[in-house]
Amino acid sequence: MVVKLKNKAIKAGKKLIYAALLLYYTLQKDNVPLKAKSVIVGALGYFIAPIDAIPDFLPMIGYTDDFGALMMALAIVSMYVDNEAKSKAHTQLESWFGQGNESEIDEVNDKL
Repeated sequence: MVVKLKNKAIKAGKKLIYAALLLYYTLQKDNVPLKAKSVIVGALGYFIAPIDAIPDFLPMIGYTDDFGALMMALAIVSMYVDNEAKSKAHTQLESWFGQGNESEIDEVNDKL
């Protein structure tokens, strides 16, 4: 799944990819209940699915539905998103995008 995320990373942008990575690393935790993991799998599945409500190739709006699904999932499972998941997501994001403006990451973290 990480390889699929990397392929979409440049098109989608840091904020969207950071949200997906947070869910991905939270999914791997043992203390996350099955119900929460189901929400995460659903959101990540929607993100990587080739068929969307709003096609990803549309400029400016193509990833809005994906971002909405990821953020809704994050809102539901936010109690399980810990500093370890945030750190791993941030590290992976930097390896793909390099260091830069953290405002998009802060925007997602502020909603948790």
